Amino acid sequence: MIIILKPHAADDHIRAIERKLLELGLRLHVSKGEYRTTLGVIGDLRKLNAEQIRAMPYVEDVVRILTPYKLVSREFHPKDSVVQAPGVSIGAAEFVVMAGPCAVETEQQLMESALEVKKRGGKVLRASVFKPRSSPYDFQGLKEDGLKILQQAKKATGLALETEVMDIRDIPLVARYVDIFRVGARNMQNYDLLKELGKVKKPVILKRGMASTIKEFLLAAEYILAEGNPDVIMCERGIRTFETATRSTLDLSAVPVLKQETHLPVIVDPSHASGNRAYVIPMARAALAAGADGIIVEIHPCPEKALCDGPQALTLPMYADMMLQLGKLALAMGKTL
Repeated sequence: MIIILKPHAADDHIRAIERKLLELGLRLHVSKGEYRTTLGVIGDLRKLNAEQIRAMPYVEDVVRILTPYKLVSREFHPKDSVVQAPGVSIGAAEFVVMAGPCAVETEQQLMESALEVKKRGGKVLRASVFKPRSSPYDFQGLKEDGLKILQQAKKATGLALETEVMDIRDIPLVARYVDIFRVGARNMQNYDLLKELGKVKKPVILKRGMASTIKEFLLAAEYILAEGNPDVIMCERGIRTFETATRSTLDLSAVPVLKQETHLPVIVDPSHASGNRAYVIPMARAALAAGADGIIVEIHPCPEKALCDGPQALTLPMYADMMLQLGKLALAMGKTL
Protein backbone atom coordinates (compact mmCIF):
# COMPACT_ATOMS: atom_id res chain seq x y z
CA MET A 1 0.00 0.00 0.00
CA ILE A 2 1.11 3.57 -0.76
CA ILE A 3 0.15 6.59 1.31
CA ILE A 4 0.55 9.79 -0.70
CA LEU A 5 0.94 12.89 1.45
CA LYS A 6 -0.16 16.39 0.54
CA PRO A 7 2.63 18.82 -0.50
CA HIS A 8 2.55 20.65 2.86
CA ALA A 9 2.94 17.47 4.95
CA ALA A 10 5.77 17.73 7.49
CA ASP A 11 8.06 15.24 9.25
CA ASP A 12 5.75 15.33 12.29
CA HIS A 13 2.93 14.01 10.11
CA ILE A 14 5.11 11.15 8.88
CA ARG A 15 6.01 10.22 12.46
CA ALA A 16 2.33 10.24 13.44
CA ILE A 17 1.52 7.75 10.68
CA GLU A 18 4.55 5.64 11.59
CA ARG A 19 3.44 5.39 15.23
CA LYS A 20 0.00 4.23 14.14
CA LEU A 21 1.45 1.61 11.78
CA LEU A 22 3.93 0.31 14.37
CA GLU A 23 1.03 -0.31 16.75
CA LEU A 24 -0.43 -2.58 14.05
CA GLY A 25 2.86 -4.41 13.47
CA LEU A 26 3.38 -2.73 10.08
CA ARG A 27 6.49 -1.06 8.67
CA LEU A 28 6.89 2.21 6.81
CA HIS A 29 9.31 3.16 4.01
CA VAL A 30 9.58 6.84 3.14
CA SER A 31 10.24 8.17 -0.37
CA LYS A 32 10.61 11.97 -0.46
CA GLY A 33 10.13 13.47 -3.90
CA GLU A 34 10.62 17.01 -5.10
CA TYR A 35 6.98 17.98 -4.55
CA ARG A 36 5.45 15.35 -2.29
CA THR A 37 6.27 12.41 -0.04
CA THR A 38 5.14 8.83 -0.63
CA LEU A 39 4.98 6.26 2.15
CA GLY A 40 5.18 2.54 1.44
CA VAL A 41 3.43 0.30 3.97
CA ILE A 42 4.75 -3.25 4.41
CA GLY A 43 3.14 -6.07 6.36
CA ASP A 44 -0.28 -7.66 6.89
CA LEU A 45 -2.49 -4.90 5.47
CA ARG A 46 -5.68 -6.58 6.72
CA LYS A 47 -4.98 -4.85 10.03
CA LEU A 48 -5.06 -1.40 8.43
CA ASN A 49 -8.19 0.67 7.90
CA ALA A 50 -7.31 2.57 4.73
CA GLU A 51 -10.23 4.96 5.13
CA GLN A 52 -8.98 6.10 8.53
CA ILE A 53 -5.59 6.90 7.03
CA ARG A 54 -7.17 8.62 4.03
CA ALA A 55 -9.20 10.83 6.41
CA MET A 56 -6.07 12.35 7.96
CA PRO A 57 -5.83 16.05 6.94
CA TYR A 58 -2.30 15.74 5.52
CA VAL A 59 -2.99 12.55 3.49
CA GLU A 60 -3.92 13.02 -0.16
CA ASP A 61 -4.63 9.41 -1.09
CA VAL A 62 -4.13 5.76 -0.19
CA VAL A 63 -3.39 3.42 -3.08
CA ARG A 64 -2.94 -0.34 -3.13
CA ILE A 65 0.08 -1.58 -5.11
CA LEU A 66 -1.04 -4.41 -7.35
CA THR A 67 2.41 -5.93 -8.01
CA PRO A 68 3.80 -8.43 -5.46
CA TYR A 69 7.03 -6.41 -5.29
CA LYS A 70 6.17 -3.16 -3.51
CA LEU A 71 9.24 -1.10 -2.65
CA VAL A 72 11.10 -1.81 -5.89
CA SER A 73 8.10 -0.86 -8.05
CA ARG A 74 7.65 2.39 -9.93
CA GLU A 75 4.22 2.67 -8.32
CA PHE A 76 5.96 3.36 -5.02
CA HIS A 77 8.88 5.37 -6.42
CA PRO A 78 8.12 6.82 -9.90
CA LYS A 79 11.48 8.55 -10.38
CA ASP A 80 14.71 6.67 -11.16
CA SER A 81 16.83 5.93 -8.11
CA VAL A 82 20.52 6.75 -8.17
CA VAL A 83 22.88 4.57 -6.13
CA GLN A 84 25.95 6.32 -4.79
CA ALA A 85 29.36 4.79 -4.12
CA PRO A 86 32.67 6.61 -3.64
CA GLY A 87 33.36 8.59 -6.81
CA VAL A 88 30.47 7.13 -8.83
CA SER A 89 26.69 7.46 -9.28
CA ILE A 90 24.88 4.47 -10.78
CA GLY A 91 21.57 5.28 -12.42
CA ALA A 92 22.34 8.88 -13.40
CA ALA A 93 23.40 10.31 -16.78
CA GLU A 94 26.71 8.44 -16.73
CA PHE A 95 27.07 4.96 -18.22
CA VAL A 96 29.14 3.27 -15.51
CA VAL A 97 31.74 0.66 -16.36
CA MET A 98 32.77 -1.78 -13.63
CA ALA A 99 35.75 -3.87 -14.66
CA GLY A 100 38.45 -6.13 -13.31
CA PRO A 101 39.51 -9.77 -13.16
CA CYS A 102 37.12 -12.54 -12.21
CA ALA A 103 39.13 -13.12 -9.05
CA VAL A 104 42.01 -11.60 -7.13
CA GLU A 105 44.95 -13.90 -7.85
CA THR A 106 48.09 -11.88 -7.07
CA GLU A 107 48.90 -8.31 -6.12
CA GLN A 108 50.60 -7.74 -9.47
CA GLN A 109 47.67 -9.12 -11.48
CA LEU A 110 45.12 -6.98 -9.65
CA MET A 111 47.19 -3.80 -9.63
CA GLU A 112 47.88 -4.01 -13.35
CA SER A 113 44.16 -4.50 -14.00
CA ALA A 114 43.15 -1.69 -11.64
CA LEU A 115 45.50 0.83 -13.25
CA GLU A 116 44.05 0.00 -16.67
CA VAL A 117 40.48 0.28 -15.40
CA LYS A 118 41.26 3.73 -14.03
CA LYS A 119 43.23 4.88 -17.08
CA ARG A 120 40.42 4.06 -19.53
CA GLY A 121 37.60 5.63 -17.55
CA GLY A 122 36.17 2.77 -15.50
CA LYS A 123 34.64 3.79 -12.19
CA VAL A 124 34.48 0.56 -10.17
CA LEU A 125 37.07 -2.20 -9.73
CA ARG A 126 35.42 -5.63 -9.65
CA ALA A 127 37.14 -8.78 -8.43
CA SER A 128 36.03 -11.72 -6.31
CA VAL A 129 37.79 -13.10 -3.26
CA PHE A 130 35.21 -15.82 -2.55
CA LYS A 131 34.59 -17.99 -5.61
CA PRO A 132 31.51 -20.24 -5.83
CA ARG A 133 32.75 -22.87 -8.28
CA SER A 134 30.92 -25.83 -9.74
CA SER A 135 33.77 -28.11 -8.67
CA PRO A 136 35.03 -28.12 -5.05
CA TYR A 137 38.54 -28.69 -6.42
CA ASP A 138 38.69 -25.47 -8.43
CA PHE A 139 40.22 -22.21 -7.17
CA GLN A 140 38.00 -20.89 -4.36
CA GLY A 141 39.48 -17.40 -3.89
CA LEU A 142 41.99 -15.70 -1.58
CA LYS A 143 39.39 -14.55 0.97
CA GLU A 144 40.70 -11.86 3.37
CA ASP A 145 44.13 -11.81 1.73
CA GLY A 146 42.33 -10.89 -1.49
CA LEU A 147 40.40 -8.14 0.27
CA LYS A 148 43.68 -6.64 1.49
CA ILE A 149 45.01 -6.62 -2.07
CA LEU A 150 41.81 -4.90 -3.22
CA GLN A 151 42.37 -2.21 -0.61
CA GLN A 152 45.89 -1.62 -1.92
CA ALA A 153 44.48 -1.16 -5.43
CA LYS A 154 41.93 1.34 -4.13
CA LYS A 155 44.64 3.38 -2.46
CA ALA A 156 46.60 3.45 -5.72
CA THR A 157 43.68 4.32 -8.03
CA GLY A 158 40.81 5.77 -6.00
CA LEU A 159 38.39 3.35 -7.66
CA ALA A 160 35.33 2.14 -5.77
CA LEU A 161 35.56 -1.57 -4.91
CA GLU A 162 32.99 -4.33 -5.36
CA THR A 163 33.18 -8.04 -4.62
CA GLU A 164 30.90 -11.00 -4.16
CA VAL A 165 29.65 -12.07 -0.74
CA MET A 166 28.33 -15.62 -0.40
CA ASP A 167 27.82 -16.18 3.30
CA ILE A 168 26.10 -14.17 6.02
CA ARG A 169 29.12 -14.75 8.25
CA ASP A 170 31.38 -12.93 5.78
CA ILE A 171 29.33 -9.72 5.56
CA PRO A 172 31.12 -7.83 8.40
CA LEU A 173 34.53 -8.80 7.01
CA VAL A 174 33.73 -7.76 3.44
CA ALA A 175 32.09 -4.52 4.65
CA ARG A 176 35.39 -3.40 6.17
CA TYR A 177 37.12 -3.48 2.79
CA VAL A 178 34.72 -2.85 -0.11
CA ASP A 179 32.18 -0.23 -1.18
CA ILE A 180 29.67 -2.43 -3.03
CA PHE A 181 28.50 -5.96 -2.28
CA ARG A 182 27.67 -8.34 -5.13
CA VAL A 183 25.18 -11.21 -4.86
CA GLY A 184 25.95 -13.82 -7.50
CA ALA A 185 23.40 -15.62 -9.67
CA ARG A 186 23.62 -18.75 -7.51
CA ASN A 187 22.60 -16.75 -4.44
CA MET A 188 19.82 -14.62 -5.91
CA GLN A 189 17.25 -16.55 -3.87
CA ASN A 190 19.39 -16.99 -0.76
CA TYR A 191 16.83 -15.04 1.23
CA ASP A 192 18.73 -15.10 4.53
CA LEU A 193 21.72 -13.51 2.78
CA LEU A 194 19.50 -10.92 1.08
CA LYS A 195 17.82 -9.97 4.37
CA GLU A 196 21.17 -9.47 6.11
CA LEU A 197 22.44 -7.32 3.24
CA GLY A 198 19.28 -5.27 3.67
CA LYS A 199 20.55 -4.27 7.10
CA VAL A 200 23.91 -3.02 5.79
CA LYS A 201 24.15 0.55 4.53
CA LYS A 202 26.16 -0.24 1.41
CA PRO A 203 25.05 -0.74 -2.20
CA VAL A 204 24.28 -4.26 -3.40
CA ILE A 205 24.59 -5.55 -6.96
CA LEU A 206 21.98 -8.30 -7.32
CA LYS A 207 22.55 -10.67 -10.23
CA ARG A 208 19.66 -12.45 -11.87
CA GLY A 209 19.52 -16.18 -11.24
CA MET A 210 20.34 -18.49 -14.11
CA ALA A 211 16.76 -19.76 -14.39
CA SER A 212 14.86 -16.92 -12.76
CA THR A 213 11.96 -14.96 -14.16
CA ILE A 214 12.01 -11.17 -13.99
CA LYS A 215 9.26 -11.32 -11.38
CA GLU A 216 11.40 -13.58 -9.18
CA PHE A 217 14.35 -11.25 -9.77
CA LEU A 218 12.35 -8.23 -8.59
CA LEU A 219 11.03 -10.09 -5.56
CA ALA A 220 14.60 -10.97 -4.58
CA ALA A 221 15.44 -7.26 -4.64
CA GLU A 222 12.36 -6.61 -2.50
CA TYR A 223 13.92 -8.68 0.30
CA ILE A 224 16.83 -6.24 0.49
CA LEU A 225 14.72 -3.09 0.36
CA ALA A 226 12.22 -4.46 2.87
CA GLU A 227 15.03 -4.64 5.46
CA GLY A 228 15.90 -0.97 4.96
CA ASN A 229 18.61 -0.86 2.28
CA PRO A 230 17.35 1.06 -0.80
CA ASP A 231 20.65 0.91 -2.70
CA VAL A 232 20.20 -2.11 -4.95
CA ILE A 233 21.57 -2.41 -8.50
CA MET A 234 19.87 -4.99 -10.71
CA CYS A 235 22.23 -6.99 -12.94
CA GLU A 236 21.13 -9.00 -15.97
CA ARG A 237 23.82 -11.67 -16.50
CA GLY A 238 22.19 -14.14 -18.87
CA ILE A 239 19.79 -17.01 -18.29
CA ARG A 240 19.97 -20.71 -19.05
CA THR A 241 18.18 -21.73 -22.25
CA PHE A 242 18.49 -24.53 -24.80
CA GLU A 243 21.21 -22.58 -26.67
CA THR A 244 24.79 -23.85 -26.24
CA ALA A 245 26.70 -21.44 -28.51
CA THR A 246 27.21 -19.13 -25.53
CA ARG A 247 27.59 -19.80 -21.82
CA SER A 248 24.16 -18.28 -21.16
CA THR A 249 21.60 -16.36 -23.19
CA LEU A 250 21.90 -12.64 -22.49
CA ASP A 251 18.33 -11.43 -22.05
CA LEU A 252 18.71 -7.82 -23.19
CA SER A 253 14.92 -7.46 -23.33
CA ALA A 254 15.09 -7.63 -19.52
CA VAL A 255 16.69 -4.17 -19.50
CA PRO A 256 13.68 -2.19 -20.80
CA VAL A 257 11.30 -4.42 -18.85
CA LEU A 258 13.16 -3.75 -15.62
CA LYS A 259 13.44 -0.04 -16.38
CA GLN A 260 9.64 0.01 -16.74
CA GLU A 261 8.90 -2.07 -13.64
CA THR A 262 11.43 -0.69 -11.16
CA HIS A 263 13.11 2.56 -10.22
CA LEU A 264 16.35 0.73 -9.39
CA PRO A 265 19.44 1.06 -11.64
CA VAL A 266 20.00 -1.76 -14.14
CA ILE A 267 23.39 -2.99 -15.34
CA VAL A 268 24.44 -5.87 -17.61
CA ASP A 269 27.17 -8.51 -17.34
CA PRO A 270 28.17 -9.47 -20.89
CA SER A 271 31.15 -11.54 -19.70
CA HIS A 272 29.27 -14.24 -17.79
CA ALA A 273 26.45 -14.24 -20.30
CA SER A 274 28.64 -14.93 -23.33
CA GLY A 275 31.47 -16.90 -21.76
CA ASN A 276 33.62 -15.86 -24.72
CA ARG A 277 35.64 -12.65 -24.94
CA ALA A 278 34.87 -12.38 -28.67
CA TYR A 279 31.23 -11.59 -27.86
CA VAL A 280 31.71 -9.30 -24.85
CA ILE A 281 32.25 -5.99 -26.66
CA PRO A 282 29.25 -6.35 -29.01
CA MET A 283 27.05 -7.24 -26.03
CA ALA A 284 28.44 -4.30 -24.04
CA ARG A 285 27.45 -1.97 -26.88
CA ALA A 286 24.03 -3.60 -27.02
CA ALA A 287 23.55 -3.12 -23.27
CA LEU A 288 24.19 0.61 -23.62
CA ALA A 289 21.84 0.83 -26.61
CA ALA A 290 19.13 -1.06 -24.68
CA GLY A 291 19.14 1.57 -21.94
CA ALA A 292 21.25 -0.05 -19.21
CA ASP A 293 22.89 2.19 -16.63
CA GLY A 294 26.20 0.37 -16.88
CA ILE A 295 28.05 -2.89 -17.37
CA ILE A 296 30.27 -5.14 -15.31
CA VAL A 297 32.98 -6.88 -17.35
CA GLU A 298 35.97 -9.11 -16.72
CA ILE A 299 39.48 -8.15 -17.83
CA HIS A 300 42.82 -9.80 -17.18
CA PRO A 301 46.46 -8.94 -18.01
CA CYS A 302 47.02 -12.52 -19.16
CA PRO A 303 43.69 -14.39 -19.61
CA GLU A 304 45.34 -17.64 -20.67
CA LYS A 305 46.87 -17.88 -17.18
CA ALA A 306 43.73 -16.87 -15.26
CA LEU A 307 42.73 -19.17 -12.41
CA CYS A 308 39.04 -18.84 -13.35
CA ASP A 309 36.95 -17.71 -16.33
CA GLY A 310 39.92 -16.92 -18.56
CA PRO A 311 38.05 -17.48 -21.86
CA GLN A 312 35.57 -14.66 -21.14
CA ALA A 313 38.07 -12.09 -19.82
CA LEU A 314 39.00 -9.23 -22.14
CA THR A 315 42.69 -8.57 -22.66
CA LEU A 316 43.77 -5.11 -21.56
CA PRO A 317 44.01 -3.84 -25.20
CA MET A 318 40.50 -5.20 -25.85
CA TYR A 319 39.24 -3.36 -22.78
CA ALA A 320 40.78 -0.12 -24.03
CA ASP A 321 39.10 -0.62 -27.41
CA MET A 322 35.75 -1.33 -25.76
CA MET A 323 35.94 1.89 -23.77
CA LEU A 324 36.61 3.89 -26.94
CA GLN A 325 33.62 2.32 -28.66
CA LEU A 326 31.34 2.82 -25.67
CA GLY A 327 32.42 6.46 -25.39
CA LYS A 328 31.27 7.17 -28.95
CA LEU A 329 28.00 5.30 -28.50
CA ALA A 330 27.30 6.96 -25.13
CA LEU A 331 27.65 10.36 -26.79
CA ALA A 332 25.08 9.38 -29.40
CA MET A 333 22.77 8.13 -26.63
CA GLY A 334 23.02 11.38 -24.67
CA LYS A 335 25.08 9.82 -21.92
CA THR A 336 28.62 10.28 -20.60
CA LEU A 337 31.18 7.59 -19.89
